[in-house]
Order: sequence, then structure tokens, then C-alpha cells
Amino acid sequence: MERLLDSLDEAPIIDKDGYEYLVHPISNGVPMLDPALLREVTVEVMNTVDLDVDKIVAPEAMGIHLATALSLQSDIPLVVIRKRPYGLEGEVSLHQETGYSESEMYINDVGPGDRVVIVDDMLSTGGTLAAICQALDDIGAEIVDIVVVMRKVGDSALDDTEFEATSLIDITVEDGEVVVH
Repeated sequence: MERLLDSLDEAPIIDKDGYEYLVHPISNGVPMLDPALLREVTVEVMNTVDLDVDKIVAPEAMGIHLATALSLQSDIPLVVIRKRPYGLEGEVSLHQETGYSESEMYINDVGPGDRVVIVDDMLSTGGTLAAICQALDDIGAEIVDIVVVMRKVGDSALDDTEFEATSLIDITVEDGEVVVH
């Protein structure tokens, strides 16, 4: 994970109303995402998670490129949880809140009994993942595994659920710097 660690040294931190927000190619697509970094992260995810699943599930927007790369390598279908409704039969709505935003999200193409792995770029406040896990559980899907590339160390909304995410790397952002744990 040499490229991932190196990329954290170069990642800008911006203030979003008192919240130190990490701007990173994996979690923002800015600065430019080097294919070698995406490949390294994808291989590490494949070596970390249980891929005996029916579907890869990823939230829009920044989980998409990682989940797409994983889907291409594993031949497991990909479901994107979208930020807008399509009104398709069986569409499920969920409300998510993070440290810097809140919105509705929509799940299509996941049904009772589907075995899924959730893939995302970052676990920070946990609001998005907690809401997704609850919605998938309500649908009757089996969450086999949850993986994030980076987890900000500290309390998260996921702590208040029965679900646990595995991270490739744990970090904090302290005084405008990324610290790897």
C-alpha cells in the first residue's frame, strides 16, 4: 500500500465549517486519480474482503470507481446506491447524514436474500454507511462484508449498529495533516 500511503502525504485538507475535510484521489477524484493507485487499492480490497457474494454495493459518488474496478476484477455485479430516485419498482429510499451534509439516497436491484459486500472510499462520521446498512437489512439482504479504503479514527454512527467495517488504513486529520495509525 505504498502508493496509498504516499498519496496521503500529498493530500490537501480543507475546512468545511470547522470540519477538517481530506481531499484525496480515492475519496474525491481530486487531485487526479492515478490508475496505479486505484489498482493497488483494488487488489488490497480483493485480498481483504469476503467476495462470496451476489452483488457489490457502493454509494454514489466516490465508491463507484473503486466498486467498478472490483466488479471488473471479480465478475460480481455492481449496484450503485444513487442520490436521486428513478421510481423503479422496488426502489428503497434512505436518509443519510454525515458531518458535512445530509440527503436522500435510493437503492435498486437488491432484494431479500441477496448476499452483498459494501465498498466505499471513506468511513468518517459513519452516517452514510449506517443508513445503507440499515436499509439493506430492512430489505432482507445479507451484508457479508463492509470495506472502506480509509477510516477516520474516532466515533462513528456505524458504532451504534451491529455492522462493522474493515478499513485498509486508519487515519486522523490533525491540524491540517493526515496521521496514519
